[in-house]
Parts: sequence; structure tokens; C-alpha cells
Amino acid sequence: MGEAARLGHLVLLRHGQTKWSDSGQYTGRTDLPLGREGRQQAVQSGKRLREAFPGGFDASCIFVSPLLRARQTAQLAGFGEFQVLDDLAEWDYGRAEGHTEQEIGAALGRPWNVWRHGAEAVPADMGVDWVERLETGEQIPVRHTSGERLEDVAARTRRAVSKVAPMVLAGSDVLLVAHAHVLRVLATQWLGVDPCAGSLFRIDTAHYAVLGYYKSEPVVERWNA
Repeated sequence: MGEAARLGHLVLLRHGQTKWSDSGQYTGRTDLPLGREGRQQAVQSGKRLREAFPGGFDASCIFVSPLLRARQTAQLAGFGEFQVLDDLAEWDYGRAEGHTEQEIGAALGRPWNVWRHGAEAVPADMGVDWVERLETGEQIPVRHTSGERLEDVAARTRRAVSKVAPMVLAGSDVLLVAHAHVLRVLATQWLGVDPCAGSLFRIDTAHYAVLGYYKSEPVVERWNA
């Protein structure tokens, strides 16, 4: 009998640190750049990925969120030839944007968690637009929308999985560079489990995960590396 065909891997890389990922503020569609630490993290993540995948990733197999922090991470990590995939944008947190979990809980008078309660539970008076001023002097607009439900995020990550799964099954290693929550939701859709289970998958800034197949079943091979 001949050897079984090689299956590839799906690699998920979270962007490096930003001002808000450091402070714990929810960062969905606000287009923050990487901070100094985040840029260094991105470079180091590229070194770790090249050690783990010495064959690299074909440019046709690298997909990146449209948001600046993800694109900067891909470039600094050494994966500058990529395709932007809109479905990899971070969860739109609506009125939670720019606030911490503790601030929202204090406003509600009870604990709040985006996985369990959703952006729609955030008080309306927290959805006031403002401008975030960075240490560099750059001004970043913070805008609030009606937000996305977890089910909406899961639906678009399923589209992303449908796009890349055939590449993995054909033997290619595929790299996705995006954000913590959207990658955690995407992992649940790869596994075929409830998207709320994404709350169980911690992934730190500029860390990566590896998804794949084992005996034809989708699995997690490595997480938060």
C-alpha cells in the first residue's frame, strides 16, 4: 500500500500587543497600531513559526485580517505577502468597544462577559464615540455600532474555515493572522463545537495555535505557543 497523503496544518497567529490589549480594553474594529512591545513580539513570533514550520507558508496560503495591527504583525513576522480576508476581522463589540469588562460590569451593576451576555447587553450610554490619542500623537477614532452577536462571528469564521480547509486537506500549511476572539471562535468552528466554547481557549498576543486532522477528525495540535 502507498503512503497516506500528507495533510497540512491551519496555523492561527494573534497580532502583537497594542495599547488596549495591554490595558484590557475591548478592541474590535478600532484600528489601533502595534505598540513598541507588540512590534518586538511580532518579530519573535515569526522566528518561532519558522522554527516550527521550516518549509514556510506559500503566499497563496497566508490570510490576514484587514485591521492594521494584524497586517503589521504579518509583515514584521516575515509574512509580508498575504491576502486580506475580511472574515478575519475582530468581533465587533459595539458599545463595549474601548471599555474593560470591569467598567461594563460596574455600569450594569452585575458581572458582564462578552461570551455569555454579548455586546447588546452593554448600556446604551457607554456607546459614545471619542478619539483615542496615542503616545506618538496619533489620533484614532473610536466608533460604536450595534455590534455583532457571537452567532454572527461564528458564521463568518465558518466561511473562513470553508475557504482554507480544502488547502489543508490538500497538504498545504495555511497561516491566518488575526485577533484573539475571532481566532478562538474560528477554532470552535474548525472543531464543530458551540462557538461559546471559544471562551475556553486563551491565546496571548503574538502567540499561535496549530489546528489539523487526526484520523480524519479536526483537532487542536498545539495552542498558545
